[in-house]
Amino acid sequence: MRVLLVGAGGVGTAVTRIAARRPFFELMVVADYDPARAETAVAALGADGDRFRAERVDAGDEAQVTALLERHGCDVLLNATDPRFVMPLFRAARAGGAAYLDMAMSLSRPHGERPHEKCGVKLGDEQFAQAAEWEEAGLLALVGMGVEPGLSDVFARYAADELFDEIEEIGVRDGANLTVDGYDFAPSFSIWTTIEECLNPPVVYEKDRGWYTTEPFSEPEVFDFPEGIGPVECVNVEHEEVLLVPRWVDARRVTFKYGLGREFTDTLRTLHLLGLDRTEPVTVPGPDGPVKVSPRDVVAACLPDPATLGDRMRGKTCAGTWVRGTKDGAPREVYLYHVVDNQWSMSEYGCQAVVWQTAVNPVVALELLATGAWSGAGVLGPEAFPAGPFLDLLTGYGSPWGLREQ
Repeated sequence: MRVLLVGAGGVGTAVTRIAARRPFFELMVVADYDPARAETAVAALGADGDRFRAERVDAGDEAQVTALLERHGCDVLLNATDPRFVMPLFRAARAGGAAYLDMAMSLSRPHGERPHEKCGVKLGDEQFAQAAEWEEAGLLALVGMGVEPGLSDVFARYAADELFDEIEEIGVRDGANLTVDGYDFAPSFSIWTTIEECLNPPVVYEKDRGWYTTEPFSEPEVFDFPEGIGPVECVNVEHEEVLLVPRWVDARRVTFKYGLGREFTDTLRTLHLLGLDRTEPVTVPGPDGPVKVSPRDVVAACLPDPATLGDRMRGKTCAGTWVRGTKDGAPREVYLYHVVDNQWSMSEYGCQAVVWQTAVNPVVALELLATGAWSGAGVLGPEAFPAGPFLDLLTGYGSPWGLREQ
C-alpha cells in the first residue's frame, strides 16, 4: 500500500508516528500546504522515517493533488485536513484512481427557513451524491473514519451484530476531564472544526420521522464517563454519526451529545453573538490598505495550536457509544468506549490525547484495507464493515476498548 497523507497538523503528525510502527504500507507521502510542517513530521520519525516522504500540496487544488497521487503511485488518499477540503480531496482521489479516507465529512448548510426543525444540506450529502460513480469505478471512499465519527460507528455496528436483537437508541457520548495548564480557554481540537459542529443545528434521527434538527446545545444531560472521568454535562451537537449510523444499523433513534461544559458553551455562544464564528471574509484595515479576513480564521489564529498543548494537558478523553435495546427478550443498556490518558499518549508517542485518539483509527482502517480484512466499493461509512477485525486490531495497537453494562 502506498498512501498520500494530506495534512501534517496535529492529527496528521500523530498518524505518521502511529503508522511508522506498522509494516502494512510501502510508502506514506506526507503533504501539507506548509512544506516545513510536512518535513518536520517526517524528520521527527528518525530511523523509522525511511518509508515516508515530505511534499508540498494545496489541498484545494484538485489537479495538484491528483498529480501528486500519480507521481508517487499512491493507491489511497488519507485526508487529515479540516472539513473545508473534503470535497476537493474526495474528487481528486477518484480522479487519480485512489481509495479515499477521511475523518470528517462534507459540510452541511442549514435549512433556509426552519434551521432548527428541518435539515438543509446534511453532513456528507455531497459525498453520498457521488456514491454510484465511486461504485462504478470500483473505488472505495471510507468516510468518517476518525474516532467520532469512526470508532463510535464501529461500536454501533458491533452492538447491532453482537450485543442486541433490537436497538431502541444509539447515542454517541463524548466527554473528558482534560485541563491545560496556563490557559483559561484552550480547545484540545481544531477550533475551526469545533465551531462548525457546535454552532450548526444539531441533527437527530428517529426511524418514524427521519432526520431533523434542534437548537444548538439542546437536551442537556449528565453522563457518567468511565475510568475516573466522571459526570459531565452533554448536549446535542451536529455530528456525522447521526447521518451515518442509520444507513447501515437498524435503530429507532440516533443522537450525538458532546460533553462541552458550561464555560465552553458560553464561549461559543459569545463568538456566535459577535459574528466571530463566520467564515465569510470581512474587510478590516491593514498596513497596506483594506484586507479581507475570515473571523473564524482570526479566532483560530488567536488560540494556541492544539497539537502543541500536550505537555500542558492533564487528564483523559473518552469517546464512546451508548446503546439501549433488548437481547433475548430482556432490556439491555451498554456503553462501549475508548479512553486515552494524555500522560500515556505523550510519553508513548509525543502526541496529546485527543489528536492521538483521532489518528489511530484511520491507521487501523488502512491496515485492514491493506490486508483485505475490509474491502468494498462506493461511499461507505465504518458501519458498513464488520466490527470485530477493527476492534481486535485496535487492541493490538496497544489501545484497548471497553464495555460497561449500564
